[in-house]
Amino acid sequence: MRFIDEVEIIVVSGTGGEGCVGWRREKYVPRGGPDGGNGGQGGNVIFVADENFNTLMHFRGPKVFRGEEGVKGGGSCMDGAAGAPAILKVPLGTLIYHRETGDLLADLSTHGQEYVAAEGGRGGLGNAFFQTSTNRAPYFAQKGEPGVEIPMRLELKLLADIALIGLPNAGKSTMISAISAARPKIADYPFTTLEPNLGVVQVGDKTFVVADIPGLIEGAAEGKGLGVAFLKHIERTSALVHLIDCSMFLEEYEVMEAYSTIREEMEKYDTDLLNKREIVCLTKIDAMTEEEIEKFRSFMEANLDRKVLPVSAVSGRNVDLLKQLMLKTKEQV
Repeated sequence: MRFIDEVEIIVVSGTGGEGCVGWRREKYVPRGGPDGGNGGQGGNVIFVADENFNTLMHFRGPKVFRGEEGVKGGGSCMDGAAGAPAILKVPLGTLIYHRETGDLLADLSTHGQEYVAAEGGRGGLGNAFFQTSTNRAPYFAQKGEPGVEIPMRLELKLLADIALIGLPNAGKSTMISAISAARPKIADYPFTTLEPNLGVVQVGDKTFVVADIPGLIEGAAEGKGLGVAFLKHIERTSALVHLIDCSMFLEEYEVMEAYSTIREEMEKYDTDLLNKREIVCLTKIDAMTEEEIEKFRSFMEANLDRKVLPVSAVSGRNVDLLKQLMLKTKEQV
């Protein structure tokens, strides 16, 4: 399924049903009087957050979503049925904006959370409602109120506990496949990952969600490469795992430059991203000697003043340790 994280749509609630002008007609009941029923309420348009969805792909076809119209009232004081609502299911983390004003209308982040985006029009009153002591035979009824039309923009920001970040081909997709059941596309060319992938990681009896964010490059905050399209998915994560492919470098300073490139793009996009807890990992160490691994690890630790974890998703070295660190980091946030 193609990953879609932003769409523009129009929602239209249903018009209320007309009230009925009706008269009681029974044998031996002269002047039976008015008995027109009320029209039914128009259908609402309701967004519902559903954990079974992870893309807005299903909104790419139709652009207008409507609630049903209310049914007209009937004789014998029968009220019309309410119009069926339009139920629009969206992934967790969906933001709903008014397209013209830019106002944030709803932030759907928990399973089953609902937002009534457009209320259906009220049904019109039948002539039985208007009968009074001075007006025994009203010959009129109300029309139903029209529904409302609202242009909207839906934006998805994935809800994950931890994001895997790094330059293209840093080993993020291979890592998420090693720590979870996710099976993203993996290849040896840049930008293999063109959309975020989610995986559920289990450590003992506890689980957490990890997002594989497509590779960022210098200038991503200005839209280069995959740009800001996926930087925004880092915002809601509680922690980061920064993967750096040290097997492609000869000099220690090159590893530090790779790390700094990503951090600088995060800062340009949103300085708050730099405050997230971060685990730094040197990846693809299965292609290196122990001396090379130690050279890069010690250099990074000296410059960052923190522990750096060498890890290999291919051989499995330190993968379990990484999972434990990720769980511990998530629980500390």
